[in-house]
Amino acid sequence: MNRESLARYAWLSIAAAIATIGLKTSAWWYTGSVGLLSDAIESLVNLAAAMVALWALKLAERPPDEEHAYGYSKAEYFSSGFEGGLIFLAALAIVWTAVPRLLEPQPLEHVGIGLAISVIASFINLGVALVLLRAGKQFNSITLEADAHHLMTDVWTSVGVVAGVGAVALTGWQRLDPVIAIAVALNILWTGFRLVRRSALGLLDRAVPATSRDAIHAALAHYEARGIAFHALRTRQAAGRSFASVHVLVPGAWTVQQGHDLVEEVERDIRAAVPGTSVITHLEPLEDPKAQDDVGLDR
Repeated sequence: MNRESLARYAWLSIAAAIATIGLKTSAWWYTGSVGLLSDAIESLVNLAAAMVALWALKLAERPPDEEHAYGYSKAEYFSSGFEGGLIFLAALAIVWTAVPRLLEPQPLEHVGIGLAISVIASFINLGVALVLLRAGKQFNSITLEADAHHLMTDVWTSVGVVAGVGAVALTGWQRLDPVIAIAVALNILWTGFRLVRRSALGLLDRAVPATSRDAIHAALAHYEARGIAFHALRTRQAAGRSFASVHVLVPGAWTVQQGHDLVEEVERDIRAAVPGTSVITHLEPLEDPKAQDDVGLDR
């Protein structure tokens, strides 16, 4: 399966969001609980986020062109950042709804059927989140991972809301309902912050994860045992794509053909160690003092 097929997961997320919006809204309508209403509002965010994810995945799959020689993969960071921003707005809407109910509590109605509907919606989100998380890790898609983590947050939010509304029904303490809604808002704010932070770091060309860097070093160690040297290794992550550049130092007496054959082999091994990596090598003579000094970040 190639990255073009990832759009199907966004469509799955959109379908799940539409279903859960209907279910959670009906749960709020039956009970009048602002806790359940906050849960429904978060599902609206899920729908908007899934639609942006679809756009980002479609854009990221475009092939490189003259104006975008390194492709469009960074579009995925805009999706997860936008989703984080939507989460902030949802949290504000929840607090705005909950505060008046905190000041003037109101009794809940038809709690049983409302909670049953909310539980069904949570199971839908849980199933879709697990599918998206597996696909996100398999295809290294920050968009699918962000959507999955958001849906998992929605699941835990729903668990808290259901427990809280049930506690209101048992204890009769009406103010517990808006208190839970505000707690939901604080919880999803944290999720939004993490998504925005991850997107910002990606747009700043952060290095590939430590595990990937270790895999590259392990691939190069095979050549170092043969007397080949390396320095100035640079990496960066761009959503589903990775980029690496490295200087390869070989004996100055080698022919151009020998050097070319070696760097071709080195690039192939790096791509095998970290799939989806674009590799650039720079060949230098091992004995040249200038080559040994050519290690600066801004060369």
